[in-house]
Amino acid sequence: MAKLGPRRIKRGHKATFFVTALTVILLTVLCFTGLTIPKPGGGRTRIYGASEMRYGIDIRGGVEAIYAPNEEGFIPNEAQMNAIQNIMEFRMDKQAIYDRDIILDRSNGRIIVRFPWKSDETDFNPVQAMKELGETARLTFRDPQGTVILTGADVQSAAPVWNSTLSQVEVSLKLTAEGAQKFAVATAALVNQQMGIYMDDDLISNPVVQQVITGGEASISPMESEAAAIELANKINAGALPFDITAISSSSITPMMGRNALQVMTQAGLWAFIILCVFLLFYYRLSGLVACFALLMQVVGILMAIAIPQQTLTLQGIAGIILSIGMGVDANVIIAERIKEEARKGITIRTAVSYGFDRAFSSILDGNVTVAIAAVCLMVFGTGSMLSFAYSLLVGVILNLICGAFLSHIMTRSLIEFKALRKPWFFNAGGRTLNAEEVSA
Repeated sequence: MAKLGPRRIKRGHKATFFVTALTVILLTVLCFTGLTIPKPGGGRTRIYGASEMRYGIDIRGGVEAIYAPNEEGFIPNEAQMNAIQNIMEFRMDKQAIYDRDIILDRSNGRIIVRFPWKSDETDFNPVQAMKELGETARLTFRDPQGTVILTGADVQSAAPVWNSTLSQVEVSLKLTAEGAQKFAVATAALVNQQMGIYMDDDLISNPVVQQVITGGEASISPMESEAAAIELANKINAGALPFDITAISSSSITPMMGRNALQVMTQAGLWAFIILCVFLLFYYRLSGLVACFALLMQVVGILMAIAIPQQTLTLQGIAGIILSIGMGVDANVIIAERIKEEARKGITIRTAVSYGFDRAFSSILDGNVTVAIAAVCLMVFGTGSMLSFAYSLLVGVILNLICGAFLSHIMTRSLIEFKALRKPWFFNAGGRTLNAEEVSA
């Protein structure tokens, strides 16, 4: 029987650690300063830094606006109020405004909306800030060339229905008399072609016209689920409302935590990170140094993922960041302990590092995947500030896998290419070497 040869250990490159460390430092500077890039055709593109992040109402304050129907004395029904709420949420989700309150006063048809300031607002003018929400959404039906066929004014109502013949959920459309005539002409010209349904300029559905439709009634099918049919019907109804709304009053909201809360949290986070790095360096030495760079990259990555697309960071989002960084610390501690255990068995440092990362990876992967699944579920089914928590947590665990499992590995392999660093002391693995029974255990 052939004997298995010794395991081949991958070697690193001496320059890898320094290139990676320099990259982390540069990204850290970019994270806090931002960057302005000139466009080829003129103008500039701004890459936002952490100092330009959009914070939630609880941290920075915001705007409260009260909307009412333009027509005096008109009281919208429940379906119309729900449609208004749906479109407000739709618009805020598109702009990543997750910290918001939308309150329906059904008795007099008023809608109270609260949302945070934009990151670049300094004069805190609520009237100017409200322009971000725009007016009532414009619903259009368009052909493949983008020509508008129908508008929301041509739609009388939309509702989810169950088609017992086909055993599926559909969205039933009822058109006005004028809309029915337009629809008949349009469907005759678009048989076996797609008819896009747009909310402002966002495509919300793109069904295929199966046949010429007359009579003013149509259906959109198939739908993925009943929830998807309800959501589409609400969006269509929102653009088909028979009334307009206008802001009758607006005011500023002060931060719930006080104006100095953000500064206090930033200072506390910075000191906590410094103390953590000192502990890692003192106890795990070389592994601790690598862990500090990996954790710094994870923090920077999370902040950039929130700042650049202007996601709203709320208190719940900060909790997601803290939780994901805690998992990052845990991952690096697991790796450092595994390497220390392997080094104490008397094997070479290269082998100890390779075995340590291999045997720690499964534990790190399992923990991060389960948390990522929970974060995805929160993003799919959650609303409002819950989305801020889910987003920061999901980004954090993804970066934890990249930084904790991959970045730490290549940096450690690079450092041990220096002969002076291939000593157990640098991994806190000095002292008594494990005997055969302890190794097998």
